[in-house]
Formats: sequence, C-alpha cells, structure tokens
Amino acid sequence: MRILVLGNGGREHALVWKLRQSPRVSKMYCAPGNGGIVDEAECLPVDLKSLDSILTLGQQVRPDLTVVGPELPLMLGVVDEFTRRGWPVFGPTKAAAQLESSKSFAKEFLQRHRIPTAAYAICDSVDEVREALSHFHLPVVVKADGLAAGKGVVIAASKEEAASVAAEMFSGKMVGDAGARVVLEECLKGDELSFLVLSDGERVAPLVAAQDHKRVGAGDTGPNTGGMGAYSTADIVDDTMRDWLVHHIAKPVVEGMKAEGAEYKGILYCGLMMTARGPMVLEFNCRFGDPETQPILMRLESDLVDALEASIEGRVSEGDFKWSTDASVCVVMASGGYPGTFEMGKKISGLDEAAAVDGVKVFHAGTSKRDGEFYTAGGRVLGVSARATELETALQRVYQACGKIGFDGAHYRRDIAGRAMKR
Repeated sequence: MRILVLGNGGREHALVWKLRQSPRVSKMYCAPGNGGIVDEAECLPVDLKSLDSILTLGQQVRPDLTVVGPELPLMLGVVDEFTRRGWPVFGPTKAAAQLESSKSFAKEFLQRHRIPTAAYAICDSVDEVREALSHFHLPVVVKADGLAAGKGVVIAASKEEAASVAAEMFSGKMVGDAGARVVLEECLKGDELSFLVLSDGERVAPLVAAQDHKRVGAGDTGPNTGGMGAYSTADIVDDTMRDWLVHHIAKPVVEGMKAEGAEYKGILYCGLMMTARGPMVLEFNCRFGDPETQPILMRLESDLVDALEASIEGRVSEGDFKWSTDASVCVVMASGGYPGTFEMGKKISGLDEAAAVDGVKVFHAGTSKRDGEFYTAGGRVLGVSARATELETALQRVYQACGKIGFDGAHYRRDIAGRAMKR
C-alpha cells in the first residue's frame, strides 16, 4: 500500500520511519517533509496552511492511507474532505479537533463532562482578564485560546504580568489570531504526563506514556517551547494508574464527543498534571505529540499501519499495540535563539557519527538537504533519540550522540528525564 504522511517535523520523520517498517507498505510519501525524511520517503511539495493545496496533492497521489501529522490541517478540515471523497485518512474531524484548536471549547467540554481539570476563566478583553484575576491565586497560567505551536502559554508570577501578557495576546503581536481569546487557569503543581490513546469513536487503546519537557532551559526554566525532549519507560505509570486514566479521562472524552455529535477518531493526546489531588487535564492534542512520538514509537514493536486502520475502520482493541519494556528518550537540538528569533541555513556536522551510536536514531525536524549536506531550517532542528534496556543507558547513548553533532548556535537540554533518574 501507498502511505502519505502530512507534515515536516520530527514527529513526521518518526511516523515515516515506523510506518515504512510495515511489510504492507510499498511506497512512502511525505509532504512537504524535511532534509532527513528525503532519505526515507518521496517528499512532495504542499502548503499545509491551504486545504486546497492538500486536496490537490491527495488527488494526485491517491494514497491508500493518509496520516495527518500537525494540528493545522486538522483544524482546516482535511479529514472531513478526504473522507467525503472516499480517501482513507487517519485523524479527527474539524469538529472533533476543537479539543485542541480551542482551549475554551476544551475547558467547557471538560466541565460539562466532569473530567478533572484546573479552575479557569475565559476572557475576551483585558478588562475581563483583570476582573477574573481576582479569583485566582498566584502564579496564574495565561493561555492563548487558539493554536500557537506550543508557545501560547505563559505562567505569570503577578497579576500585572498576567494582564500584560493577555494584552499582548489580544493585540496579535504575540501569537497572531490564536490570542483573540484568552484562558486563565490555576497553576497546577506536580509532574506532567503525556498520555495518548488510539480511538475509533467508541473504543480506546492506550499507548505507552511519556513525559515532555516544554521549558527551554535546564531545571524547567525559561519560556515554553514546542518541546525540548521526552522520555518513555515501562514504569512511568503503573497498570492501575493507566486503567484509571483510560476510564476516567480518555474514555469519557471519546464518549462525550460522540454524545455531542463530533465522533472522535484518531490519536487523543491527553496532557496531564499528576497533582496531589489526582491527575488533571492541562490540554488536549488531537494528533501524535512532538517530541513524545519519537520515544513512544521507538518502543512500539507491532505494526503501526494495522493500528491506524483499526481506528479508521472502527475496530480498535487493547491488542492493537505491542510494546517493548525498554526505555527510550529523545533530546531536541535547537537553533540558537529558539524559541525566539533564530537564524537558519547553518551546516550540520556529525550526523553519521551520531547515528552509529548503538540504539540511536536521529530524527530530523527543522532541516534541509543540499548537495548531500544538511542545514538547519527551523527552530527545533533534530530529535536525537535512543532506546536501551535501562533509562540510564538510553540517556548515555543519546547524549553521546548529541555530542557528535554540531551546528552554529546549537543548544539542547542536558537534563531530560532528570527527575526520573533522581527517583
């Protein structure tokens, strides 16, 4: 079968890498892809911000399966349009994807269905923000309502900072149209957890859990990013907690969406905070996470194509996935200045040497390839990933590989999975 993956990041490289391992796959396409994906799939031009461009590509390729990587095409309704044309596509509809595309929708949905989440207020002006702030303890979380590539969240230490951040969001200067509405949230304390499930609209099958590291600096300091690294281990959640998360969060979300006329098919990513009060929902993503996908798929030992088809065809079961008990980790190497302004076009060295380290796979995110050489082409450049029997060994391998890679301005966190190692 011929498979098309939409997207150009590290997540999409990991999807291409895993999907092409299936004996059922005869041809892999990725649109638009990146410098590393070129070596594993035929990369095709497309404008992911244009539904017409994606539909034209679909008409040209007519893949047997399309896998949507990033969130924007889902918000544009690509699944609705592909399905209407009879083209098999993996992912939720535009209506179902509101769980990610609108934080206010998600918060109100959680409240309607009594799914645990932080206290919140939805605001449409700075005056409303100032009024709502009187009901929150500090610090307070300020979130842009719409899609902001992981950068629309600020933890404000004072009410003045919260109001200032909200004003910048409303102005459009900070995150564009995503900040037309703002959500205030209580600041939860605990460990974050990325809990993903596969859904067919009724049933769900959990993937192994992972933990993302969103802050740019060591010790979880500095501004939020799209993610600076992630790890996954067999004991990150035990069986009892996994079952609780399925039955008290994931399944109620899928059942609630169906009851509201927006059947949810695809990957449901539940971003959770494991608090003293129990697990609470921070956010939803309506697709595979980045960089969580990299360590998660490194532990997957069954056929990903079969699992995605089960979602589309309404036959998801617990047996859709088989997992290694190994640990896996991904460390993001980023451009100098990221998540702020950064320069591109920096030559990358040492990729072959890094890939030669035992258990390592280097996933490309923001890269391009010219005349056999690789160059930076984004903020998050590479997702250097490794798998090993023990987390400590996986970390040793991944940081050994990172040390072999170089490009001007490169930076990465050296404490990914640090809290797990301390425990």
